Amino acid sequence: MLGILCTLITALTCVSGVTVVTQKPVVTVRRGETATMDCNLGTVTGSAARWYKQIRGGVPQFVLYFHRSSSSPTYGSGFSSPKFASTHQSTTDYRLIINTIEEGDSAVYYCQTWDDSVKQHISQ
Repeated sequence: MLGILCTLITALTCVSGVTVVTQKPVVTVRRGETATMDCNLGTVTGSAARWYKQIRGGVPQFVLYFHRSSSSPTYGSGFSSPKFASTHQSTTDYRLIINTIEEGDSAVYYCQTWDDSVKQHISQ
């Protein structure tokens, strides 16, 4: 059976030596399964998580934006529920959920947040 590989970038970005956004490195799932990917926003507690999908050789595509105070995510063009979802476990821990994995879901997924203290988007 063909395994679909969803890869998460493992690099870390530090701004002002304070904000570090981290993700778990690699998720491997089979077609039809559900993939979950976690993101920790570090010291950024009042912001939200933005998730992006990047296929090799392509530009990043905006998947969704989710703030813990929202009842549902805001989706990018071509992305929607129930295929893509997001939850939060705390003010800094967010999860991207991809249901019923297909071959076209194989990509690099990464999260981003806004750090108001330095007025910059922060990615892992």
